[in-house]
Amino acid sequence: MKKTAVCIVGAGPGGAATALKLHHLGIPCVLVDKAVFPRDKVCGDAISGKVALVLRRIDPAIMERFEAADTEQTSVWGIRFVAPNKKEIEVPFRIGYDPNIDPKQGYVSKRTDFDLRLVEEVKRCDSIDFHEGISIEKYEKTPDGYRVSNADGSFQVEAPLLVVANGANSAFSRHHAGLEKDEKHHAGAVRAYYRNVTGMHPDGFIELHFLKEINPGYLWIFPLPGGHANVGLGMRSDFISKRRYNLTKGLQGLLESHADLRERFKNAEQMGKFTGYGLPLGSKKRHISGDHFMLVGDAGHLIDPLSGEGIGNAVYSGFIAAEQAQKCLETNDFSPKTMEAYDVRVARVLRKEMEMSYRLQQMMARPWLVNLMANWVSRDRRLIYLIAQMYSDMDVRKKAFNPLFWVKLLMGKV
Repeated sequence: MKKTAVCIVGAGPGGAATALKLHHLGIPCVLVDKAVFPRDKVCGDAISGKVALVLRRIDPAIMERFEAADTEQTSVWGIRFVAPNKKEIEVPFRIGYDPNIDPKQGYVSKRTDFDLRLVEEVKRCDSIDFHEGISIEKYEKTPDGYRVSNADGSFQVEAPLLVVANGANSAFSRHHAGLEKDEKHHAGAVRAYYRNVTGMHPDGFIELHFLKEINPGYLWIFPLPGGHANVGLGMRSDFISKRRYNLTKGLQGLLESHADLRERFKNAEQMGKFTGYGLPLGSKKRHISGDHFMLVGDAGHLIDPLSGEGIGNAVYSGFIAAEQAQKCLETNDFSPKTMEAYDVRVARVLRKEMEMSYRLQQMMARPWLVNLMANWVSRDRRLIYLIAQMYSDMDVRKKAFNPLFWVKLLMGKV
């Protein structure tokens, strides 16, 4: 029986970030994961600038060591959107960027590599008691917190605070926290790795293809080191069910039959098989804390509804969870009312962003509207600057839903 201040289940980006922040706050914890690292995690592999921001807040040396391993990641400076009418719009994350001197805006790194890097950071910290290859199967509420254990009880941990960060299929989230799957706020996706895909952007722009054949889903192509790419297709789960849509066959069909994609993939080599996964989206408000527990990352359904990116929100929610843990431990108060402060802060930092992403997702489901915007942007370069601002400025993003804003833009008053 291990006893600790905080027990964290799941050592992916959310759980690792929680543990690392706790270490820098001087709080011991037990971190446990069913996998042995390195291990693959099915994902788009995109790492937003939000990840770098939070990890630097925890310890600047973490990102320095990650960036030093430059063979493991590709720097990303923007997004290439392809509309249903085949119009291509390239939007930099930062107008006038210089890849040689500016801070990097994002990355693509295989989760095998990125998660291992975070685990290596965890192993540097003597206050983190890390255990690999142990699957937590039982969660028992005690008067003073939680007792968790593997199937045969040979590994047990007791803690006043439990942080659950074990991913989209978390049994605790479903059976203890009550976060059931809602297909309108859930997506399915498949991905595979390819080598020698042509037509990639020289500055590593990630690509989102909103093709009429897969509306309201999208196809992505994310650049990886060594001429490799993460290629996938995602769609909201209610549409998958309604259409009985096979994502793997759909992606294979597009790569073989869509004129532009067929040309780019004609000499490409698939590396490994197609793999599917589910994404619990953050477009529905949910309680992600309770009596002596918090949910972090995918376990808390915090994936961005538009981009499907979950690593940034996982790391950020882990950072917030660690600071909430500090407050709870100082007051010895882990009641649902006190834990609610975690929900409030996550909502303030992440929820509004995800709500707006959901509204954008609904807009992108209208091909005529996407085509209209693509045509407009291609004629008016001011909109490139506006869209770039939307990535970093929430106020600008809010304005996008105000019709008066667009009228003023047309009149040249913005």
